[in-house]
Amino acid sequence: MFANEPEALAEALTCACFLGHTSVAEYLLDQGVDPAAGFATGLNAFHWAANRGQLGTTKLLIDHKAALETRNMYGGTVLGTAVWSAINEPRGEQLRVIEELLKAGARIEEAEYPTGDERVDEVLQRYDAAS
Repeated sequence: MFANEPEALAEALTCACFLGHTSVAEYLLDQGVDPAAGFATGLNAFHWAANRGQLGTTKLLIDHKAALETRNMYGGTVLGTAVWSAINEPRGEQLRVIEELLKAGARIEEAEYPTGDERVDEVLQRYDAAS
């Protein structure tokens, strides 16, 4: 039904990632929806998954090689978005999302570490010491 509507499919992916509907996101990715698309809100699917602490969806996007360093409308990467959200809008599994992003190769410099938040800095410190 939406085969000729790539923008709608991209936004559907973004919504699925925002909501943590990993199976829907996986279906859309398997149908060829670009994981970097869906920027109508200024954040793409990966930014929203990280923002909301959607661990399973974040892992799915990592597995699909979604770009870690894509910038959102505020200039932040996926890691930067996750860190900001963990400090300012804590919810879900944001700390574990931060860990997964760092394991996947996200650049720690994008986190503006140290952040001043003990919980977040503890996670970042483990990866900063390893680099």
